[in-house]
Amino acid sequence: MSKFTNKVIWITGASSGIGEALAYHFAAQNARLVLSARRQTELERVKKQCSAAADVLVLPLDLAQSNTFVDKVAEVVQKFGQIDYLINNGGISQRSLIKDTLADVDRQIMEVNYFGNILLTKAVLSQLVSQKQGHVTIISSVAGKLAAPLRSTYSASKAAVISFFETVRAEYHHHNVEVLVVCPGYIQTNVSVNALTGDGSAQNTMDSTTGNGILPERCAALIARAIRKRKQQVIISGAREKLGIIVKKFFPRLFANMVRKAKVA
Repeated sequence: MSKFTNKVIWITGASSGIGEALAYHFAAQNARLVLSARRQTELERVKKQCSAAADVLVLPLDLAQSNTFVDKVAEVVQKFGQIDYLINNGGISQRSLIKDTLADVDRQIMEVNYFGNILLTKAVLSQLVSQKQGHVTIISSVAGKLAAPLRSTYSASKAAVISFFETVRAEYHHHNVEVLVVCPGYIQTNVSVNALTGDGSAQNTMDSTTGNGILPERCAALIARAIRKRKQQVIISGAREKLGIIVKKFFPRLFANMVRKAKVA
């Protein structure tokens, strides 16, 4: 029997990419799933492709509408009676220079990536405390550790969630709530296609680095393994991103020079 058999796993951003891959991975282990994202039709598609043995609740959710979160938590508890794992995977990326980015776009990115994820987690934490156990995962990014051109507010939002969820881990340890911070690098998803440009429109093109990244199925398996092994943080990336983290840590001036020379347009 898998560690995740009959466990209630709530995945946001479950309509595509890493979230979709996580849904299939946990469905195959007979977990009870809650799939959330904005697009209900895509969530229904994912549900149909999940293992027939999985019990799946499709729960549309917009991370920019935090006023709905308490009711969404209540729906999950009414359906399953508990929440064992919350995987905060929803978010949006960015491809624009600081000077070209409208303030409303900065706010939109922070509203989804930061406030959406932390406020949903705050809505869930009371349930986890009442259960006296639970697990929360936040999908941050290598960009939260390595700020780079064209990703100013995106990187800031991903750095911010790392600090917030590390604080959750410290404050809720005595309630048996565990926290995993995941920092993916380049993963083969539509994250760059959907990334916001300076005026808020989607980039609509695939970055070559993203297109050549790790398969989302592999990423999902590594996330599940990190949860199972009770890790606190995991970096899922190729050698290029891992090398960047090492260079920044031990040779910060060299890293700063490398970033300044990066192609930005």
